[in-house]
Amino acid sequence: MILGAVEPSGEARELAVLELEGALAALGGRPTGRSIAGLREVEVPDEGSLVRLAGRLALARRTLVPLDAAGGLERSVRDAGASKASAAFRRVGAPGREADPRLRALGAAYVAGGGTIDLARPAVRYWLAETGAGAELLFREVAAVDRAAYSGRAMPRLPFRRPVSLAPRLARAAVNLAAVRPGETVLDPFLGTGALLAEAALLGSRVYGLDVDPAMVRGALRNLEHLGVRAEALAQGDARSVELPGAPETFDALVTDPPYGRSSASVGAAPGRLVEETLARWVRRLRPDGAVVVVSPGGPAPLAPPWAEVGRAAVRVHRSLTREFRVYRRPG
Repeated sequence: MILGAVEPSGEARELAVLELEGALAALGGRPTGRSIAGLREVEVPDEGSLVRLAGRLALARRTLVPLDAAGGLERSVRDAGASKASAAFRRVGAPGREADPRLRALGAAYVAGGGTIDLARPAVRYWLAETGAGAELLFREVAAVDRAAYSGRAMPRLPFRRPVSLAPRLARAAVNLAAVRPGETVLDPFLGTGALLAEAALLGSRVYGLDVDPAMVRGALRNLEHLGVRAEALAQGDARSVELPGAPETFDALVTDPPYGRSSASVGAAPGRLVEETLARWVRRLRPDGAVVVVSPGGPAPLAPPWAEVGRAAVRVHRSLTREFRVYRRPG
């Protein structure tokens, strides 16, 4: 195992912490609980895991590894310059300060070792963090989170659009809460526009979904095809009773953003009852250690014992809507 670090994006802080824990669990890593100048320290099997971690996370900017500075920071930077690779030096939390004298000194040490400085397109980026009392740590960037890719999957860019749909970054975070791995099966019994299943499929999961509205099923299929992924099976009908042809006997995770209020009443159920009855049916088909992630506007717990809530984060979407991301598992 090696130590690394993750720079959070600064948005949805509670959810970002939970997302990081779930993504690390899927990769065989864990958070150490230590925070360094705004970075979160993590423990992972190898450096390749940090690359994969950046590919999973939505609410982060980059993954890094600390530079060994046992002989002094400048000496370590000179040694790194022997690679002759181009580099840029930045401060954590202040990436645009190119005139920073401390960064200039580190850049000079890097050049003295044989490297070159390229602020626009460096082969490697180094990030300086101040830990207090004048202490410094330098990190090498391993991989950056492709935030532009999430913007490219935003609802206005998809062929099937609805005004109420989970944003791609929030949908990815929800899937990460379940700690799903490539090849595992994910069910969404309230499919909607397919946002959650799209993110799960992009992580390599095998996805299944249901929705009472045939327009939603057709539209979700269009969106998944547009994004270059596919569902193993989708079905139209009331998720409390409809069958899902081709589905496995056991699922690895259930992740859903269910309808509430008028939407749930439209299929003949009192508000909230549709969700409770649907979840009660499908959680019986989860593996014993499988996770349930429910995105809701709050209210009573949608699952009864033996299911226990193991994580919750509230995200304010706009002035009149706050979504709660709830994670459930069975004890033991």
